[in-house]
Amino acid sequence: MRDPSPRTKVLVVEDDPNIVDMIRANLTVRGFDTVVSTDGSRVLRLLETERPDIVLLDLMLPAADGIELCRQIRGRSTIGIIVVSARGGERDKVAALNVGADDYMTKPFGIEELLARITATLRRSRPASTPEDASPVVQIGGLVVDLAKQQVSRDGIPIHLTPTEFALLRELVIAPGTLLSHAHLLRRVWGPGYETETEYLRVYVRRLRSKLAVDGQAPLIVTEPRAGYRFAAT
Repeated sequence: MRDPSPRTKVLVVEDDPNIVDMIRANLTVRGFDTVVSTDGSRVLRLLETERPDIVLLDLMLPAADGIELCRQIRGRSTIGIIVVSARGGERDKVAALNVGADDYMTKPFGIEELLARITATLRRSRPASTPEDASPVVQIGGLVVDLAKQQVSRDGIPIHLTPTEFALLRELVIAPGTLLSHAHLLRRVWGPGYETETEYLRVYVRRLRSKLAVDGQAPLIVTEPRAGYRFAAT
């Protein structure tokens, strides 16, 4: 009898056969399905035909620019993207986050760390429980945030957020006016162990502000220098 719950499918975009074999073997024994693209040329087509749940993306590919490919994936889908790269500099990490990556891992890496990051990224794509004292729908002027459906709109027009962008917005809107520290937001959105990854927060706050901005109005997300962020109470 077929299992009614579909297996999680991971698209691995990587040209190193040893890394491909290691990732595929470890994911398979843990119940994942894997699809592999070794040069990046088929990735956009595989998104349509295979409908993966998450992408593991190397930046240094023989037939594609990894950063541009990440941008193209994000332009077509809200799928989780974890960059797995030998480039360990902050500039590369920020560049990947700027074009829509959800997470960034530097080679070499341990399989347990990879699995933890996959789990955390997938968790953000699923609706989180709403605190009992929080409304399931938050409205700030014309902005409406439906916490249960993970939908955002302004004046009836949908605002498309990735799961990570929504997870960050959710933490801010359920505590309007409250200062939330960098470590708190990083732990709540990305998970334990991310408390010092402040560039993640900086990039994603900038992405959120851009999507929520209204000409002539002050930003809804207020920066408290060296402390954290707060969502403007109205």
